[in-house]
Amino acid sequence: MPTTSQRALTWFGVDDEWERPRPPVGRQDVVLAASVEAFSLLALELVRSAGGLDRTDAPVWTQWLAVSTGAVLLVGRRRWPLAVASLAALHMFVVGVTMPQVMGQVSLQIVYFVALLSGVAYARDRRAMVVVVGTIVLFMFAWITWQFAVGSAAQDMIDETEDGERIGLFGAIPAAVAITLLVNVLYFGGAIVGGGVSWRAARQRIRLQEQAGTIAAQAGRLREQAVVDERLRIARELHDVVAHGVSAMGIQAGAARRVLDRDPDAARTALSHVEEASRDALAQMRRLLGTLREGPADRRADGADGADTATGARTSEAGVDDLPDLVAQAGREGLAVHLDVVEDQACATGRLPRGIALAIYRTVQEALTNVRRHSTADTVSVVVRVDEAAAYAEVEVVDNGRPRHGTSGSGLGQLGIRERAATHDGQVDIGPRVTGGYRVRVRYPLGAS
Repeated sequence: MPTTSQRALTWFGVDDEWERPRPPVGRQDVVLAASVEAFSLLALELVRSAGGLDRTDAPVWTQWLAVSTGAVLLVGRRRWPLAVASLAALHMFVVGVTMPQVMGQVSLQIVYFVALLSGVAYARDRRAMVVVVGTIVLFMFAWITWQFAVGSAAQDMIDETEDGERIGLFGAIPAAVAITLLVNVLYFGGAIVGGGVSWRAARQRIRLQEQAGTIAAQAGRLREQAVVDERLRIARELHDVVAHGVSAMGIQAGAARRVLDRDPDAARTALSHVEEASRDALAQMRRLLGTLREGPADRRADGADGADTATGARTSEAGVDDLPDLVAQAGREGLAVHLDVVEDQACATGRLPRGIALAIYRTVQEALTNVRRHSTADTVSVVVRVDEAAAYAEVEVVDNGRPRHGTSGSGLGQLGIRERAATHDGQVDIGPRVTGGYRVRVRYPLGAS
């Protein structure tokens, strides 16, 4: 077990590798010293006018010089902390011996206190700090002890030559020195402990800043990696979608070739399907390439509470028709999910481009995952709207909960939603609602090339 002295040295940072930055003498140091000097001179003259310096024989200019030099010490208290603390101790001793009433002024006591506190707080070499401050404290208490000894001897002589009775338990002189001793224990102890607290607070603040920078850098790397991973998934899924379109083109072209001579109308219909499939495949490829050309930092991806990437099944065949199964699975996990599909024409969802249908499915999957992990919601509404006349498809997921404490995500799930929507020129609206709950809404244009 470490001893008390070892724990104290550790608390004051002895053998700690961190060094507090040494700031240059700045404007605030000069302003502080000038303010203290002005206050000290004013206070000195007020005390003199009130008769508080009647036993001081030193010239007035000497008293002013003592006050002014004490205030000037504060200019370098952060730049040269141990030197200033040593000079302040010397100043206290010299002025205390020659002009004790001046040394006892509140303004100079504040100067000495701040100088000693700064020596502990700003010293870069913590071992040197312990030596210097320890020497100052030992010297000051030796001086007080000497005063106490002389005071007791003087009181003994008074008791032997006079028959007067004491007012209290102690003699006047020893009691005065004892009070001085107690006050100085609090005085020097407060300065030393305050300096140690200041040093530890500065070290903790710097370490928190370093940790915050490290966390921010790691989060940035994770975000970039998540973007790359999500784009790879999108590329694989769109590859399957385009491959399906090319396969359909091959089948339709083969059918057209077989019936070209005997049924020109059927061949014409098959060729129109080939044309439509080729345009759709080219449009999706252009969007994919446009998305992948942008760097991770080129698109803003800000979410409210973040979510992790869904870990459900990754199949490129999923679409709007598979949402009932996804909703049922969420219901088995404790969520009450209501699914509504709104179509302006019958079977409009079946005519959605495969890439958009898959994006709608993934958006719902990700949103439900976020609700389960990061929300207090127990009810979720999922609405899919397809309006072929207005040429858009929209998915909206709304819950009735609040962010759950202690489950803050990384935002990568919402980033995936935005990346996928950008692939199809979609518009994204993610965030809390004014009336309560959280909403994820994505609108995809239909028929865009």
